[in-house]
Amino acid sequence: MSFVEYGDTIKDGDTAIVFLGHESMFPVKVQHGTVTQTKYGVIRHSTDLIGKKYGSKVTCSKGGWVFILHPTPELWTMNLPHRTQILYSTDISIITMMLELKPGSIVCESGTGSGSLSHALIRTVAPTGHLYTVEFHQQRAEKAREEFREHGVEHLVTVTNQDVCKSGFGVSNIADAVFLDIPSPWEAIGHAKSALKAEGGRICSFSPCIEQVQRTCLVMEEYGFTEINTLEILLRMYNVRTISLQIPDLGKAAEDNSSAGFDSSNPSNQGSPCTNLQQGTVQFKSGVPLREMVGHTGYLTFATKS
Repeated sequence: MSFVEYGDTIKDGDTAIVFLGHESMFPVKVQHGTVTQTKYGVIRHSTDLIGKKYGSKVTCSKGGWVFILHPTPELWTMNLPHRTQILYSTDISIITMMLELKPGSIVCESGTGSGSLSHALIRTVAPTGHLYTVEFHQQRAEKAREEFREHGVEHLVTVTNQDVCKSGFGVSNIADAVFLDIPSPWEAIGHAKSALKAEGGRICSFSPCIEQVQRTCLVMEEYGFTEINTLEILLRMYNVRTISLQIPDLGKAAEDNSSAGFDSSNPSNQGSPCTNLQQGTVQFKSGVPLREMVGHTGYLTFATKS
């Protein structure tokens, strides 16, 4: 099993996603002799998972059923254990596009955190690219290194435990892109410039506060970065549902139709809007925004090394 290469069959040691519904899923490490409890009953790894195909419908001990999905960076973002605040698919998608990442790209990242963005970057640059990720916190760095090994992507990533603001990324003049998600990104701009290739490399900094953005942009200008721009993504979800609306009282227009000899029993008049006047309401499908919307997550600042 690998997060960048699809495998048909569930094997001992794999990470799989147990799918109970769109709003209910969780990751599980498949191990011989282990059981997993769900609200639908027990899943026995030895008999219910190992050897089955990904995507299989598995019946639990209480008669309910779940699907077992192959892990992807998108599913991992939704289900990973949070060691820090993470980036979600909305921000990740614009980051990979604006950094112009592709298979074979070399990327530097700080900090690693819970590895949400890291998995997406690895999948984007595979099979010939590489991610150099730096994490200041030792335990988080060790846990990230362990997860990458379990997920079959350790050959595509190098995890370093150090302070990027003092020691940099450990590479020079090879990166196609640099991503910063640290409290004081302006202190790492110089190291980011050193890590980027000679010309044309891209940088992105994620910050939750506009004061951090202002200071970072000033330092980017001092180091000669160009095309500096900042954006913010706000995602608004819609539900498609059936809406019932009362038909308005058309007043004099309805009376005029009646006086003109309008006959609702006449087939030629069937389907006329006036035939709905007796019903009182009309139903139709509409997109309705959710009552609450996830607002500000952070600002994304992009620039190019000239």
